[in-house]
Parts: sequence; structure tokens; C-alpha cells
Amino acid sequence: MSKLLLILSLISLAIAGSAQHKPYPDNPVFPFSWNRPTPQPDRVCLTFSGNPATQQSVTWRTDTSVKKAMAQITLAHEAPMLRKTATDVPAKTETFDATAIRGADIIANYHAVTFTGLESDKLYAYRVGDGKYWSEWFQFQTASKSPKPFSFLYVGDAQNYVLELWSRLIRAGFSKEPEARFVIHAGDLINNAHNDRQWHEWFSAQGWMAGMIPSVPVTGNHEYSRHALSDTTDRSTYLSVQWRHQFTLPENGIAALPETNYYYDYQGARFIMMNSNLLLQEQTPWLEETIKNNPGLWTIMVHHHPVFSTAANRDNIELRKLWKPIYDKYMVDLVLQGHDHTYARGQAGPGSTNEMNGLNTRDAEQGTMYVVSVSGGKMYDFSPDIWDKNGASVNRMAENTQLFQVINIDGNTLNYKAYTTSGALYDAFELQKAKSKGKPNKFKEMKPAQGERKHNNTKPPY
Repeated sequence: MSKLLLILSLISLAIAGSAQHKPYPDNPVFPFSWNRPTPQPDRVCLTFSGNPATQQSVTWRTDTSVKKAMAQITLAHEAPMLRKTATDVPAKTETFDATAIRGADIIANYHAVTFTGLESDKLYAYRVGDGKYWSEWFQFQTASKSPKPFSFLYVGDAQNYVLELWSRLIRAGFSKEPEARFVIHAGDLINNAHNDRQWHEWFSAQGWMAGMIPSVPVTGNHEYSRHALSDTTDRSTYLSVQWRHQFTLPENGIAALPETNYYYDYQGARFIMMNSNLLLQEQTPWLEETIKNNPGLWTIMVHHHPVFSTAANRDNIELRKLWKPIYDKYMVDLVLQGHDHTYARGQAGPGSTNEMNGLNTRDAEQGTMYVVSVSGGKMYDFSPDIWDKNGASVNRMAENTQLFQVINIDGNTLNYKAYTTSGALYDAFELQKAKSKGKPNKFKEMKPAQGERKHNNTKPPY
């Protein structure tokens, strides 16, 4: 090789190496019109608002030129002409004018339909539109009226770098468990409550998934913000102005917190969604009644703020004092949480603070399982202080790692697995219900042999 060719080759390698590691910021810039509504339906989103065996809700968005909208639904079949067997269902349409809200700056029409009278355990196909502009055909499965095996996904905070990084995580979750019946979002879906571009990132990151797999969200602290940051007279925080327009959720919680405090039953399990941002005491009697009257076998709690925090200088004392004694009393099986941008899974052991009942010896064996997880790109340092000070034990932890969880329920068995974005199994356990009611679950540790992921062993190799 001539000297000239050798020099050129070295220069090419140097350029390639520098380009590979150029520090582009993880903050994409979007065109002005990117998140603007059009007559074409977008942000199609399935949710539960009633009995998942006989009802299904869907919401979507258009510009304000679409004043009358509808959905079409049919039992799914293999013939391509679905519209020939479909029934029209009129939509409820509301104009959303958020031009006075900093960050929202949108006028749009939101449309919502709740399909009722559905057959249980059946596959349905549907589309939404106005008779001229239509979405693609989606499909969903109704729940069975009786206990039957099913799986679902659970993810912690998406919040930051949503289209940049969270998209890979949530799509990996679907790839790993395409039969998942719904996705639980443990709060902080975006970073700035009213920011319409961030909500557009959230929907774009999922793409068609949101129209096929129901979303089941709870509110985090980032779902609340002031309406106008420049207004120094009103410093109150308000629920995201988009929340109730884009999610049609159950209104069976306390009246003061519509569609942010609710429950639903799914094939032998009761899922109780709490608003951990405000009115904790007011929610507590409702919480106890909802757990006590659970007709199913399993009780799964979801709220944003953890009972035992995993990030330094955080502690949700009031929440723990009010809600943990109820979890202990009724032997809640699993508590799914977010907020702390790390991963932790464990139980509360001897010596835990329990003002109502004293020590909870059941926790020392195989009691309520607590999980904190993060799915987005924002990461904190892990701190076990709150667990240790309150008699809780961390069985598995992680830092600097995006995770999604796949949970399967099959009769008396609950199987839990946490995966990284690359699909690697990071944590796993199994709960087995006792034959006698009121007895503790049998717990089986199944975590893989790989070591704990920490900041110092997960940083990129450059």
C-alpha cells in the first residue's frame, strides 16, 4: 500500500471514529406542524372505562373541522371487507382549546366512544373517523367473565426523551409479550403536564400499539403543573389539560379525583389505581373498601409515589402511614410504582413501621411485593435508606437501566419478569396463592444469575 493510500485510510478511520461518538443531544427538534391535528384521526388510544368483558373505550383527535365523528366495530373475521359487517357508533366530541395554556397551544377536537354490549372473550375489529377520513382497522380482545390466564405489561416513568429513547423500550415490551392485554403506566408519562408536543411524542413512540392494547395510566407529579408559568398570582398546579380528553377511564373512585383514582377487574384480579399526588386521606377509606370487596383472587395496587423510596432524599411518609397498614391487613399481593428512576423489588420485613397493627410478621415471610421501576431515559442514583430504616428488604436493584415488566396471572400463580431494552431477563419471581384464604403467598425467587446493574458498570465504553 502506498504512503498516500495509508494516510487516506487513517484519515477515514479517524473521521468515522469521531462521527460515531459525536455528542448529539438527546433532545430532537420537531417541525412546527409536527403535532398539529388534521382531519385524519390521530392519537387513537384504547382504555378501560367499565367492565373489560363487555365494554371498551377509545379516544382520538382531529382538527376542529371534524364536528361529527364515529367508530365502526365488528367481530373480527378473516374476510377483508370489515366495513360490511361493522356497526356505526356515534362519538362524543369536545373542542379542546388550550391556546391560553403555556406549552399546550393547541385547538383540536377530541372524540370518544365506549363500545357496550360486547361479547366476552372475543376479538373485535374497529376503526374511527367521520365517514370520509378513517383510521386504519385495529383490533382488541375483550376479557373473559371468569378467571382465565392473561398477561400485561407494566412500565415506570417514561417522562424524558420519550420519542428518542422510550419508544425502543415500549416496542421491546410488545415484541416480548405480543399477547399482553393492557399496559400499566405508573405515572410521569411525560415531563411537562400540559406540553402538547411531549404528549405527541408519547403517542408517536407507541404508534399503532395504543390503538390495539389498552393503556391503564395513573398520574405522577409531572402530570400536574401550573397553567401559566408567568402568572405569579395563581401558583396552583392542575392536572394535565389533555388527560381527561385523551383517556376515557373509570369514574368509580372518589368524586374529587375523576379518572385518576379508579379500579377495574380483569379475569380474577382487581387492579386499584391510586392518585398519590393529593387527597391521600380522602382516598384511604375508598381504598380499604375496594380491597375488602374484591371478588377476585388477586389484588394489585398501582400508584406513582413509592411506599419505600429508592432515590436519595425522598420519602413518602404520609402515603406509607396511610396505605401500607391496609396493604398488610388485606394481604395485597403486588404494589407497582414509579417516580424514583431506579429499579427495586422487595418486601417489608420485621420491624417495619406499622402504626395500625404493629409488626407485620407476614411481610417477614412472603408478604406484599413492592416494585419500583423506570422505563424512560432519565436515571437517578439508587439509595436503600428508606427500605432499611423501615424494615424492608431489597431483593433486586438496578441503576441506569430502562426496564419493562411482563406479568402473567394463571389461576393461583402470578409470574413476574423484568426485561431490559435488549430483551435480557433481569429479574423474576413467582407468587403462589395459598389454598386457604387469608394465608400468605408462597414466594419463589427466580432472578437470573447476572450481576446488579449500577452506574459504574453500565456506562458506554467511550
